[in-house]
Amino acid sequence: MPGWSILLGLGLAVGGLNFAIRRALAAERVVESDEPDGLPWRAVWVPTANGKQLFAWFIPAAPGAPALAVMHGWGGNAEMMLPLAGPLHAAGYTLLLLDARCHGRSDGDSFASLPRFAEDLEAGLAWLRQQAEVDPAALGVVGHSVGAGAALLVAARQPELKVVLSLAAFAHPAAMMRRWLAAKGVPYWPFGAYVLAYVQHVIGHRFEAIAPLNSIAAIDCPVLLVHGLNDPVVPVDEARAIHARRRSERVELLLVAGSHDDYGDIGLQFGAILAFMARACPVGPTGGEI
Repeated sequence: MPGWSILLGLGLAVGGLNFAIRRALAAERVVESDEPDGLPWRAVWVPTANGKQLFAWFIPAAPGAPALAVMHGWGGNAEMMLPLAGPLHAAGYTLLLLDARCHGRSDGDSFASLPRFAEDLEAGLAWLRQQAEVDPAALGVVGHSVGAGAALLVAARQPELKVVLSLAAFAHPAAMMRRWLAAKGVPYWPFGAYVLAYVQHVIGHRFEAIAPLNSIAAIDCPVLLVHGLNDPVVPVDEARAIHARRRSERVELLLVAGSHDDYGDIGLQFGAILAFMARACPVGPTGGEI
């Protein structure tokens, strides 16, 4: 009996620890409070994995225009990507601004993760391919932070994509989580190591397999890595590290003044970003890709 009591106590302790980890890592849900005013948007629902539905804003441009699926970061929503919408749409791109599962107005799920962000981006791309306004052969992805890591993972899986715009991507989930644990005062041994192992078990992916540092080496399409020089969340050296692992010379690095959540003061950088987009995925005179 004492042995069973000990085992039961250990089981309860481990179960409580696992519950605490999942609760601590769960993204805060922030619902949109604004809309894409001044743009020809409509709210849509996009089917994704596990029978869930994603809320999104669809903003069509001219018929046949290239289309971009846009993904926010951890704890964000489609509204937080609106600074991109006006300039990109004015440049001729159709946009789909998505809420990931467990974020914004989208359905919840058992957990959120970088691979699930990638699944949701892929669901957005599949939805775009079915729209009459969209050229299904001229698609790209845009992401911020975890959404940027997801965009790179999707591009590694879908070589037919035309362009990736990555904003403030981290190089490796393990390094990101170790910084988070250190900020919380959690020692790596033994607790931090357990947290990393448990998270990989839950999400069903090894961090090595989904790290942007490794995804970039499998991408051939044009990629622009934008990163703020004063980013306190993801050090700028991580952007340099991702860029250094590129396979294609069409992967470019744009380092700008700014921090993490302003996407490197994005409003001041649209000249360079739109010039890259024009080279990577040009818009024809009637809206289609050249």
